[in-house]
Amino acid sequence: MDNSLLISLSQQLAAYRSMDVIANNIANVSTPGFKRESAKFEEYITRVQGIEGQKGPQQVSFVKDAGIARDVSQGAINYTGSPLDVAINGKGFFVIATPAGDRYTRDGHFSLDQEGRIVTSDGQAVQGEGGAITVNPADGEIHISKDGIVSSVVNGSLNQLGKLRLAAFADEAALVKEGANLYSTTQAATAATASVQQGALEGSNVQPVVEIAKMIEVMRAYEATATLSKSQEDLTRQAINKLGSMPSA
Repeated sequence: MDNSLLISLSQQLAAYRSMDVIANNIANVSTPGFKRESAKFEEYITRVQGIEGQKGPQQVSFVKDAGIARDVSQGAINYTGSPLDVAINGKGFFVIATPAGDRYTRDGHFSLDQEGRIVTSDGQAVQGEGGAITVNPADGEIHISKDGIVSSVVNGSLNQLGKLRLAAFADEAALVKEGANLYSTTQAATAATASVQQGALEGSNVQPVVEIAKMIEVMRAYEATATLSKSQEDLTRQAINKLGSMPSA
């Protein structure tokens, strides 16, 4: 295959990858605690044998996928009024117990399961400093302080039920996505110093207008590369047809 076609193909694959990441960002605009991602690429330079008319090896530049970068900046705090919605102000993650071990999330949209445990939308137990936090049927209104202490009002007095466990990591961008807005990591967790806000959720840090503008930019780049590839193919086809129509000697 002509080197120009290989270069165009690498550029088209890069554009396709970018579109996939941008589409995922837009799909999660309303997901609490979601962090925007962007595809990163590097230039890969190699030397190939020159085609007819070129002297010696030729330097060719391709596009190489360098992975995904995550924007860990905090999203806006949106007030919901629900007593079991909790937003984190600052760096840190809620600790969630799953069958595969502890996982971490910024999504504080919690509820109670049939056993009275505070759980995520998928039914995974939210961890306190002493394990899962359970609310009994006799407990009254739930209060969550800024330092994560969960209490209920019983006969006019606060009864402490537990304290939310918040974990912090040296490199938040290195956490691995596991689905359901959860992350895993091999990093050692430390106690987070962030505060929490009851009755609120941290919104996604995705800006829809910015993502749509980027999508249009990537689509135009893809179309330009595809047009260039088609032109190259047409020229090659025309050259072959002309050669084929020439009378034999």
